[in-house]
Amino acid sequence: EMATDRLQFHEMGLDDRILKALADLGWAHPTLIQEKAIPLALEGKDLLARARTGSGKTAAYAVPLIQRILTSKQSVREQAVTALILVPTKELGQQVQGMIRQLTAYCARDVRVADISGKSDLSAQRPILMEKPDVVVGTPSRVLAHLSAQNLDLQSSLETLVIDEADLLFSFGFEADLKSLLCHLPKIYQSYLMSATLSEDVQALKELLLHNPVILKLQGSQLPDSSQLQQYSVKCEEEDKFLLIYTLLKLRLVQGKTLLFVGTVERCYRLKLFLEQFSIPACVLNSELPVHSRCHIITQFNQGFYDYIIATDEEVLADPATKGQADKEYGVSRGIDFQNVSNVINFDFPTTVESYIHRVGRSVSSQYNRQQLGCTDETQSCVGPPILSDNAECALKPYEFKMEEIEGFRYRCRDAMRSVTKQAVREARLKEIKQELLNSEKLKTYFEDNPRDLQLLRHDKDLHPAVIKPQLKNVPEYLIPPSLRGVANPMSGRKRRREKPKPQGFPLRCRAESRGPVW
Repeated sequence: EMATDRLQFHEMGLDDRILKALADLGWAHPTLIQEKAIPLALEGKDLLARARTGSGKTAAYAVPLIQRILTSKQSVREQAVTALILVPTKELGQQVQGMIRQLTAYCARDVRVADISGKSDLSAQRPILMEKPDVVVGTPSRVLAHLSAQNLDLQSSLETLVIDEADLLFSFGFEADLKSLLCHLPKIYQSYLMSATLSEDVQALKELLLHNPVILKLQGSQLPDSSQLQQYSVKCEEEDKFLLIYTLLKLRLVQGKTLLFVGTVERCYRLKLFLEQFSIPACVLNSELPVHSRCHIITQFNQGFYDYIIATDEEVLADPATKGQADKEYGVSRGIDFQNVSNVINFDFPTTVESYIHRVGRSVSSQYNRQQLGCTDETQSCVGPPILSDNAECALKPYEFKMEEIEGFRYRCRDAMRSVTKQAVREARLKEIKQELLNSEKLKTYFEDNPRDLQLLRHDKDLHPAVIKPQLKNVPEYLIPPSLRGVANPMSGRKRRREKPKPQGFPLRCRAESRGPVW
């Protein structure tokens, strides 16, 4: 359907201030979910909307929510919290608040938003809630805590309830909090459930919250078509995974900003320390770190400070080894806005189709073409076939890399892997936590008053998680396979200047086809 035949923002009866903000964002046309959901929401309908990650779901509920507040403020009324947005993770809470602030750039005095999903003390957030912002964003547990402490009252004022990424709320253990929270809400309010999948849990939420809802099931395929996303998989043993990732990154065969997903936090550090052996810098998104640190990493990644992020998704929360340490309201593959990402590499293939969809779909919301590479072994390959069975063009294609071409690098990889011991991984995790203690805004005042404590913390023993071997930094010309010598651009040990990101995906396939038998 041509964009000219579709409903446009200016035809939806929106306030001029919202239209101006939309123009500033560069949104010439609404996405499909926005085109369908906004008019229905403005009519006062309850909505259950399924649309893939990166399809514009946040604006689909934020725009009508803001419009409703602006309309109600045309008549004199008391300031009150009229909208509540529940999110499963702190990172998503910050992003939702950011999106609403962008959309209210020209009416910020009339529509105030507060994100209370962070780890601040309830007492520190109380003054914000006492000002009665129009929109409150938070996780169910944090909102319930404020309701119980009487810092927040929704019984008489709430008009709109939004649950974003609804399918995650139950898997994050928020079911009891959510049911308790409902007792604090009025009998009548408009509800939106936004989700990437329509699971049994979402159906249960629908029965609990919605009244005669309109159900929108958009985009039959939950991932973009082949014009936006190309998907490859490769079967390889554990050691071969490290050999392949070394070759792709060190020789710059994979170019552009890249997300690397692994199964656990421990695997994050194992891969990071392995890459450090070859002077390949990468960031870890770690569920043990403060939410502000994690969001800062994402911001710097989006600004082009570094090319690689190693992350787990929400499945890390089911790992008993992380119980009591990991932040239960942490999630990377869901909700977070990674900008201008060229590649998603599933170093450890996800165990469910849903997790795959959220990992890969996380980075396809902009105009760039994306590449996905999944590394599977014999036990994981069963996840692949059903992923996109309704769209043959987008199915996983074999990544026909000739491993024998890079056998010359194997001894270097083994050498590096020997240095990355379990002890090295434990020390790396501890070292990062100590660094974040020093960076923590909350502790700065304490250290100013107690400088000796800071001195003691800084003079604790230096941690060398893995011995760096200088000979691994550079790649000798004779080790580069003849068929790759015209393609490879080995990363030097020196830090490169930060450049404007140029997403280029996996260029090896197309280049190598014209050069030699790498594929």
